[in-house]
Amino acid sequence: MKILIIEDEARIAKRIERMTRDFFDKDVQILLSDSVENGLITIDSHAIDLLLLDLNLNGENGFDVLQNVVARSFQTIIISAYTDKAITAFNYGVLDFVPKPFDENRLAQAFSRYTTPERKDNQDIQFLAVKKAKTIKLIPIKEIRYIKGAGIYTELHLTDGRIELHDKSLESLEKLLPAAFERIHKSYILCWLEAEKLVVEPGGKYHMLLKNGEILPVGRSKYKEIKQKLI
Repeated sequence: MKILIIEDEARIAKRIERMTRDFFDKDVQILLSDSVENGLITIDSHAIDLLLLDLNLNGENGFDVLQNVVARSFQTIIISAYTDKAITAFNYGVLDFVPKPFDENRLAQAFSRYTTPERKDNQDIQFLAVKKAKTIKLIPIKEIRYIKGAGIYTELHLTDGRIELHDKSLESLEKLLPAAFERIHKSYILCWLEAEKLVVEPGGKYHMLLKNGEILPVGRSKYKEIKQKLI
């Protein structure tokens, strides 16, 4: 596992590094950067799994990093005193926002969100960011009908019929999305507002009929839970 810490204050960077090693034990490689430029260079040259990002880097704006990398496959946790930027950060799809000053328990809470499939009800997120050529496009959450796993990518199926590719896995997106989205199959996350009814077919196969007429598979292990929610 490879983690990048972008923090301009050496003392705080070392403290974050120590807490990170304590949480993840020995099975972690930690990289340190102290500026926007160095951080972006490190991201381009290393396949990281998790980014820990400050928003004030020697007067530079950490959002310059976030806006460049938010569509990448790794998760991002903000560690910053600029708590007024929290909602904006969540809008870009960060996993958590840890306000400074912080203690080991609060940082461990953020790490736990990364390591476990459970998620909090993240109502702050309003967009998912996707890469389009050399730019970043923000897709409103309210326009997503369902998400389908597609190899190393995921497909965002939108209410207007368009499909946008996203670099994050279904597991990563599942942690970011609000409670209106539910994993109904190993390859599908559905927005509940799009669900019409659960269909049971001969042979014990289950499907979800959407309001637009599309049909998605439902996993056997998910059937009872989904049936209960639809009652």
